[in-house]
Amino acid sequence: MPATAFIEISGSPFDAGEALGRFGALAVHRHLVHSAAWRDVMQWRGTPLAAGLAAHTQQRFPRIWAELQGLAVGLGLPFEEVFLWNCRGDVWAASPDGCTTVQLPCVDRRRICHNEDGDPGFAGHCAIAACRIDGSPGFAAFVYPGSLPGHTFAVTDAGLAVTVNNLRARQIEAGVPRMVLTRAVLDTRDLDAAVAVVRDNPRAGGFHLTLAHCASAALLSVEYSARGCSVQEIAQPSVHANHAIHPSMRGFAQVVTDSSQHRQTRGDALLHDALEAGRAPNPLAILADTDDASLPIYRADPDDPDDENTLATADIVIAASHIEWDVYEQPGSPPRYQLINGHKPTHEAPQTGAQGRGERA
Repeated sequence: MPATAFIEISGSPFDAGEALGRFGALAVHRHLVHSAAWRDVMQWRGTPLAAGLAAHTQQRFPRIWAELQGLAVGLGLPFEEVFLWNCRGDVWAASPDGCTTVQLPCVDRRRICHNEDGDPGFAGHCAIAACRIDGSPGFAAFVYPGSLPGHTFAVTDAGLAVTVNNLRARQIEAGVPRMVLTRAVLDTRDLDAAVAVVRDNPRAGGFHLTLAHCASAALLSVEYSARGCSVQEIAQPSVHANHAIHPSMRGFAQVVTDSSQHRQTRGDALLHDALEAGRAPNPLAILADTDDASLPIYRADPDDPDDENTLATADIVIAASHIEWDVYEQPGSPPRYQLINGHKPTHEAPQTGAQGRGERA
């Protein structure tokens, strides 16, 4: 797999968006704008729903609106098109965004491991973006060409860790786009404020978030859609794929793909087997699992039924003083990057030898 870049972004919200746009412009023009996904999303141009999504964003999150304006300039595309692409999961339940997350609660060292599954056409064109945006805490996030940060996995200098899974909602309302909400979460300073962003604003589409903060012992699972927001504290090792599973979200109108159902079932089984045997679960092994050749957890098939491949894996450990996290490009290889909070260490992780810091307890 081609290497994931490490880029540094700074300046005003508009400047940051423009820099992210310049980074992603080549991949967007060569691949994205010619894709079926782009064509499907662009059908919503000029609709009342698109206008409502834009109005909510501009009114409630003007700084993120400015980032989106800069993103469009950097990409060299009309703003309406770039904005709609960043609303893809709000207007289209088949949006090609996947992911699987393993959640391990522990008072002293919570751990979140996450497969970032997305458009295989972006393999080698994504990045870890270290962002220092005026008026926001510093953060580092996995970014796709043409998209805001915040809807994948990220760690902030304020001590927040976030991973995001797609929920394919069938019922959409003209609220704040889900990717705008998760971008806004990266600007928060604590766990309560992060939850409030998605709980207290009118929502359009749906996401699942795993949230942790250095100052809190809690590890949270958050499912939200236009119709509701469910927050659960994770009390035992858990897995989450791409459909809502909280009891309070029963009746949530959603698309559950075969891949999402199989990844959830297989991940639950692997956790159960480890706990029954008295073993500590190995989250990286779970995320690398390919036992089901047609619908594996680790996805590398160009003919994946959801048109998604695993583009990176994050292993995030949250302690009281700081967050350590590794980013892998494929199972069994050393981490591509080892980071502390929102910063890369002065030396890049070695690309040969043993896998990173080894399996964590």
